[in-house]
Amino acid sequence: MKLAVNYELLHKCKQTGARRGVIHTPHGDIQTPVFMPVGTQATVKSMTPEELEQEVKAQIILSNTYHLYLRPGNKLIKEAGGLHKFMNWNHPILTDSGGFQVFSLGALREITEDGVKFKSHLDGSEHFLSPEGVMEIENDLGSDIIMAFDECCPYPSTYEYTKNSMQRTTRWALRCKNAHKNVDKQGLFGIIQGGFYKDLRRQSAEDLINLDLPGYAIGGISVGEPKEEFLDILRYTTPLMPENKPRYLMGVGTPDYLIEAAISGIDMCDCVLPTRIARNGTALTWNGKVVVRNATYEKDWSPLDKECDCYTCKNYTRAYIRHLVKTNEILGIRLLSIHNLSFLTSLMERVRIEIEKDHLLSFRDEFYKKYGYTKE
Repeated sequence: MKLAVNYELLHKCKQTGARRGVIHTPHGDIQTPVFMPVGTQATVKSMTPEELEQEVKAQIILSNTYHLYLRPGNKLIKEAGGLHKFMNWNHPILTDSGGFQVFSLGALREITEDGVKFKSHLDGSEHFLSPEGVMEIENDLGSDIIMAFDECCPYPSTYEYTKNSMQRTTRWALRCKNAHKNVDKQGLFGIIQGGFYKDLRRQSAEDLINLDLPGYAIGGISVGEPKEEFLDILRYTTPLMPENKPRYLMGVGTPDYLIEAAISGIDMCDCVLPTRIARNGTALTWNGKVVVRNATYEKDWSPLDKECDCYTCKNYTRAYIRHLVKTNEILGIRLLSIHNLSFLTSLMERVRIEIEKDHLLSFRDEFYKKYGYTKE
């Protein structure tokens, strides 16, 4: 049987382990490395699908299983014809397993070998999610890439806790594989866990690779640890992942982390960052962050970023966007969201070009200097 999701390697950067590739899915091809905007509730906040497609040029978006299960419900979305039809998005969609959200509930959840009992953050109602239940939900949603149910350790965690959690994640991944019904339409990815213990990361990778899933992700980093620890585990774990399958780093969206992920050989990243900071009046630019709500931009008639050709930068000034933000007008959030998402998709397009030219390290150094980052 032909798998729903396949990876094609086009070029490997001679300076680094960076990969230029294509992920083939039922709803189209994804040029990699790629940044995936997050549409938690079946919408990227304040954006229409047409804007995501035409202005942002997003190739794939991510939605959240936990939130969609609670509201409006996976059965309703299935009745609507699946997530693509429900939200009018005709390109690839990835749904996470909801594991991170469930485990973030803290005292509101109880983990057992069978699954997780938890109380809804919406109304306190009790629910239970098992690996089999998560597969049923994701099969109903109909996304192109679905994630196995995993346990995401808090940071920091003891070795013993992390080991037990990692081993449970592997057992749950096997249960997800056995319960997954739409193998020809949806690619199931496993999630490598193991916290910040390299031997556990290696064991997790080896055990999950033995399941021969269509793709693999790194979970449980970028969870509040220092950058040097993040980079250490990222650079250790990525080479353990199969060369012939997509590699996904979960929950990463700052420009430096995206570039470092690509250098390490990662193909896919996602994060709520660009729309979240837009709601706080902050723009990402090629010369660093611009907090446009600050008084210094009151009479600034220039665009957010002179080097950007997105819809926002072609049509509006910093002064006008500041006015919108200060008066809590929705348009301010929308214009900043379009810009921030466009910036990250443009950044990854540039990363792909630099990989093809074997210049990614040189580009990283130039970008860091301009943006105001210090190189690790």
